[in-house]
Amino acid sequence: MLRSGGQWLRGLRLPRFPPRGTPGRPRSVCSREGVRISKGFRCQDSPIPIPLPSRLLAVSSVSIRRWSVGRQTQVYIREGNPPSSAETQWKDRAETVIIGGGCVGVSLAYHLAKAGMKDVVLLEKSELTAGSTWHAAGLTTYFHPGINLKKIHYYSIKLYEKLEEETGQAVGFHQPGSIRIATTPVRVDEFKYQMTRTGWHATEQYIIEPEKIQEMFPLLNMNKILAGLYNPGDGHIDPYSLTMALAAGARKYGALLKYPALVTSLKPRSDGTWDVETPQGSVRANRIVNAAGFWAREVGKMIGLEHPLIPVQHQYVVTSSIPEVKALKRELPVLRDLEGSFYLRQERDGLLFGPYESQEKMKVQDTWVTNGVPPGFGKELFESDLDRIMEHIEIAMEMVPVLKKADIINVVNGPITYSPDILPMVGPHQGVRNYWVAVGFGYGIIHAGGVGKYLSDWILHGEPPFDLIELDPNRYGKWTTTQYTEAKARESYGFNNIVGYPKEERFAGRPTQRVSGLYKTLESKCSMGFHAGWEQPHWFYKPGQDTGYRPSFRRTNWFEPVGSEYKQVMQRVGVIDLSPFGKFNIKGQDSIRLLDHLFANVIPKVGFTNISHMLTPKGRVYAELTVSHQSPGEFLLVTGSGSELHDLRWIEEEAVRGRYDVEIKNVTDEFGVLGVAGPHARKVLQKLTSEDLSDDAFKFLQTKSLKFSNIPVTAIRISYTGELGWELYHRREDSAALYDVIMNAGQEEGIDNFGTYAMNALRLEKAFRAWGSEMNCDTNPLEAGLEYFVKLNKPADFIGKEALKQIRAKGLTRRLVCLTLATDDVDPEGNESVWWNGKVVGNTTSGSYSYSIQKSLAFAYVPIELSQVGQQVEVELLGRNYPATIIQEPLVLTEQTRNQLQKNGGKDKM
Repeated sequence: MLRSGGQWLRGLRLPRFPPRGTPGRPRSVCSREGVRISKGFRCQDSPIPIPLPSRLLAVSSVSIRRWSVGRQTQVYIREGNPPSSAETQWKDRAETVIIGGGCVGVSLAYHLAKAGMKDVVLLEKSELTAGSTWHAAGLTTYFHPGINLKKIHYYSIKLYEKLEEETGQAVGFHQPGSIRIATTPVRVDEFKYQMTRTGWHATEQYIIEPEKIQEMFPLLNMNKILAGLYNPGDGHIDPYSLTMALAAGARKYGALLKYPALVTSLKPRSDGTWDVETPQGSVRANRIVNAAGFWAREVGKMIGLEHPLIPVQHQYVVTSSIPEVKALKRELPVLRDLEGSFYLRQERDGLLFGPYESQEKMKVQDTWVTNGVPPGFGKELFESDLDRIMEHIEIAMEMVPVLKKADIINVVNGPITYSPDILPMVGPHQGVRNYWVAVGFGYGIIHAGGVGKYLSDWILHGEPPFDLIELDPNRYGKWTTTQYTEAKARESYGFNNIVGYPKEERFAGRPTQRVSGLYKTLESKCSMGFHAGWEQPHWFYKPGQDTGYRPSFRRTNWFEPVGSEYKQVMQRVGVIDLSPFGKFNIKGQDSIRLLDHLFANVIPKVGFTNISHMLTPKGRVYAELTVSHQSPGEFLLVTGSGSELHDLRWIEEEAVRGRYDVEIKNVTDEFGVLGVAGPHARKVLQKLTSEDLSDDAFKFLQTKSLKFSNIPVTAIRISYTGELGWELYHRREDSAALYDVIMNAGQEEGIDNFGTYAMNALRLEKAFRAWGSEMNCDTNPLEAGLEYFVKLNKPADFIGKEALKQIRAKGLTRRLVCLTLATDDVDPEGNESVWWNGKVVGNTTSGSYSYSIQKSLAFAYVPIELSQVGQQVEVELLGRNYPATIIQEPLVLTEQTRNQLQKNGGKDKM
């Protein structure tokens, strides 16, 4: 396709080069170490040389400074030795050592120092911005499809707006806004879905019509455009200047930024501190933070950790000046063509656009995974590969026709680091004391400011400032192999711009080694969901039903089957695989003291279970677990699949901090769990054991060790469905046998399977809260309606007790309520905006269809003055506000409550 003399490609002109070997031919960007030269690299086997853009001449012998003048970024090049840090002093003690001088690491140094931490030291192996920061396209946006990361984006932009004034360093920040364009009806639905998820946040966001899009971006081909999602204040920033401004601020507030200072060894000490060794000397640190970008895996390996990170190549293209762009009176908004999978922005008087190619075409730098990052790699690029992105170039030319007349003057192909799910890993790491990470940033520029602030607050105050569990580094575990990580990184990169449906599933890399003993039995009967490496049935299908994965913003092919499963549990008996639960054994002479300190509830008596919550020092809900007292001083703790290592880390750290004499063991992978629930659950299970399962002999929340058909089981009489039921904990290798005997025993009772979708509908009707939805680090247990589980009068001084007393004394400003709403073909999922009197006043937390009353059901937080039963509000779903009513909860009484009322002669109450 490309000839050495260059050519027109359907209008877009590629760089024209003299034949290879001609004097003066531009030196190429190399895909391997190459030979250092003053302004670029020579790669001995480079087939297609592309000149380095002037603003990217940052090799080891060139330093670059930029400043913003009007709409243009000026470049000053000073040749010579690479810049070194101005500080000549060395500190042998530090409160925090940050490893890595990209924008994220420097942001953390800035925030820690500004907040007053003394002895903050940042160590960078070469120079600031080396790695992925210096060549980034610098996009900034308020938008994020998730909920919690919107806060990170918002803070970053607000910080960048004032950073120049604070530090005296220009940052080259442009804020022309951005437009995501929809060219299909399902994209319009996606925009409506995202609007309700943004309404209760501070971010400005609007759906705009094609006429408005053309007015804002007059160079667009409008033929296919149906709508746009517009964020004022979005734009782009110069990554180098941003990092230098953060560095200036960090130094201003007392941080030491030392470079070049290669970390050669990390040695943990028995008191929890670290010895960080470099050629310049050793630093003893109270904590270390790995912010090393694509070097993060190497840093992790120093202490025996395999961080699931993969370097990928990302390209963007810069054009020469385009007359139509130069003639514009104002800067164009950043454009994101979601179907074309590319972003485009103005770069001086030309355009810059970058595609995300499909997972089949994208390039993983797999040699770095197997052999490590080349030791000298810092401010280098890979050889460009236009063939890989040609499909997107053609789409871009069709969408923005002036590109057909433009010359490509630069192609930038640099490394960025992906985690399996594309989200960074941020926070303390389980299993290693005082080791924190801020790694895996595919979009480090927009995340840098907010993550620096988030981590700084967490380090200084001992708890995360808000819920951000989707970035928890402990969401990955031993099951996260290199093969899995690469498969998921390919998928995540290729899916950058796919439609973001609720209940989305992605299938690359599955299944992992972490499958339950029932996987082979059930995989052909159900639609599986992915939970912390596990495969768990979401819903089951019968012969003749549509079995495919059919994501939608509306009710789809699982709606009717889930209704059948709901009836199965309410009227007969159902079985569910709950093996993904996180499970911990805790024992030792201080086990009761530890748990009494950790949990707001009392410690259950031997042979019983309760629901308990771990709170943060500020009284927020860090976790919810079931605590079973199996024998004196020995406990089984159970948490949700996504919270396994998140909760374990908190427990382990408190045990060490308080010097409790306990043994803590993670037994998640050793044990499977089956849930059996429904009015006939007792009748079925009683056939399999001589143990008396009657209500008097096996009470609600009681736990016993027994055998079903000679299979050892720890049985807990509890069910998240709210119906009569047991959770049966057993050896993982016994899962298939236990399942078979239960299913055989229940034939007469019409036993069948049910999945997590039906369980969610059942728990919502019973008004059972879910951690991560109704309660998390953004909520306190009082506003979440968890008073029953919080014992403020217990003698133990549990974490968060004093804070909770203050919250209670001050009074609540909002409360969790239960809503019913009549919709058509759409149901609430959670995180939708709640409206009253023309204003957004709250948000839903989770929702489902109620198969008992045939209406939608949701939990929501609303102001205390609007929390009375009977209050009318509205819930926004896909661009329409549906009337909703606050009801007395629960909608359906639990089996235990119904039985108690019957015993007390309370049929009228029922």
